[in-house]
Amino acid sequence: MTPEPGKLRGAKRELWLAWYVTVAFYSLYSVVFFVLARAQPPGRPWLNPDQTVAWFADRHWGLLIGFGLIFVLGGFSAVALALITYSIRRMSVSPAYAYSYLILYAIAAIPGFMFICVAMTCGVMRPDRSPVTTQWLYDLGFLSFVGTMGVFLIGSLIWMVAILLDKNGVLPRWFGYLSLVNALTEVVIAPSWIFQRGVLAYNGAIGFWVNVPVFGLYTVAFILLLRDFIQRDDLGTGPLPIPPPDVWGRARPAVEPVVA
Repeated sequence: MTPEPGKLRGAKRELWLAWYVTVAFYSLYSVVFFVLARAQPPGRPWLNPDQTVAWFADRHWGLLIGFGLIFVLGGFSAVALALITYSIRRMSVSPAYAYSYLILYAIAAIPGFMFICVAMTCGVMRPDRSPVTTQWLYDLGFLSFVGTMGVFLIGSLIWMVAILLDKNGVLPRWFGYLSLVNALTEVVIAPSWIFQRGVLAYNGAIGFWVNVPVFGLYTVAFILLLRDFIQRDDLGTGPLPIPPPDVWGRARPAVEPVVA
């Protein structure tokens, strides 16, 4: 048997490179938003103009440096999206599922990801700006980030349906149902546009403390499953030679290497 070449030198080098970039993007995303910029968990929706000015001042350099990194490396998200799209194309369903997912998420990334970066950067760069305007940027940032998560609902459902209809064994069916759970959490945060306090506000138990942990679990799951998919992929068009992973961890046959 011919030894399997290095991951970045074999026939699947583009897939492995995309997977490593995906891991790098979500790691950067978590570090910037939660540690460096401290923009998550979200600020309190009821802050008055002077309090929002103080909120920005307390995070001045973290916001500038953190979102500066996002503006430089945020394009990694396109690579992650491309890898997921490829996984759907590898399924036995119509290519329309993959292209619909690609288009929806490419569009949704603008309000659901970039708006908060622009709004927070504008809010912190000019501390002499009117406090009322600063408050407006504060609200725009958090409402666009949390309140538009429903835009991702359709994409999650598309991936779910593709997985459940797939006959090629690309991803396990249980992940299709997890996609449904993720989609449902994206529906219940719509009231964050209405409420300033309580569980339905954008920093509330439903708007953040339920939605984000579910999304975190969902993200870790699909990153690990995409790695497993690349290992099993034979770069063909039919069923994968090895079945998708069993959620209960039962042993599977060894994966045969793909020779360039």
